[in-house]
Amino acid sequence: MPKLAAFPKAFMDQLCVDGTMTVRQWIDLAATLDIDGLEFYCGFLEFKDRANWAVSRRIVEGHGLTIPMLCCSPDFTHPDPAFRRQQVDLQRGWIDMTATLGGQFCRVLSGQRRPEVSRDDGLRYAAEGIQACLPHAAAAGVTLVIENHYKDNYWQYPEFAQRMDVFCDLIARIDAPNFGVNYDPSNTILAGEDPLELLRHVKHRVVTMHASDRYLADGTIDDLRREEDSVGYAKRLRHGTIGRGLNDYDAIFSELAGVGFNGWISIEDGVDGIEQLRESVAFLRRKIARHWPESS
Repeated sequence: MPKLAAFPKAFMDQLCVDGTMTVRQWIDLAATLDIDGLEFYCGFLEFKDRANWAVSRRIVEGHGLTIPMLCCSPDFTHPDPAFRRQQVDLQRGWIDMTATLGGQFCRVLSGQRRPEVSRDDGLRYAAEGIQACLPHAAAAGVTLVIENHYKDNYWQYPEFAQRMDVFCDLIARIDAPNFGVNYDPSNTILAGEDPLELLRHVKHRVVTMHASDRYLADGTIDDLRREEDSVGYAKRLRHGTIGRGLNDYDAIFSELAGVGFNGWISIEDGVDGIEQLRESVAFLRRKIARHWPESS
């Protein structure tokens, strides 16, 4: 049966920018949920001190939970080779962080969709960057998972491999036992595409999943596109309670169960408070029990 983790989507600035929330506070808050683990983000301010990696792991395990996943945002599509080498070094450091936290999965991305970088060059840069990190990950016992992403909170441009055709072309270039897909259905909607169509293309390579339900507070996808090149997420974009947005989780889980998926599902909701996150957990527990009944 898939296991549930939670990601601090609502508290990213507090944990990564102004320090008004400590990692311990997030752990203690999340531990009140019916979950099995926590997904961490490499940019937590406290994680600049490596000693805090092991400390955080002990706190999490003290609650009877684990840290299976580390969310990272390497930017491999910069035209400057020195910048790309720096991103490889950063990702290798985040792989070490994942291992110290006791994690199995470390996210990678392609990078930002810079207007001066061509499709062919971007694919080559991203594939080379990921491949350069795979031996380090294998030595650490870590699997790299690439997400069909929209945009990191702190990026200017959206994801280079946001669109389905680019994403599928990129993963086709990388064949390694410790490389797979972190599937996020909501991000496909933001690309103006069908989450189920993407899933049918990549389902045999999905090893982890981000669960969320997105909606537009106002305007259209075209309005969102016009705002993509501003830093961070567009204000019209919202994360809602899972089960109340645009995703069909019965169809998604049916596809995943059909290929034997049994990995971690990390929740990226709760932006309106812990009770919203609690509702999302309850919804996903019901759906998991329905689609993986033999494991219940």
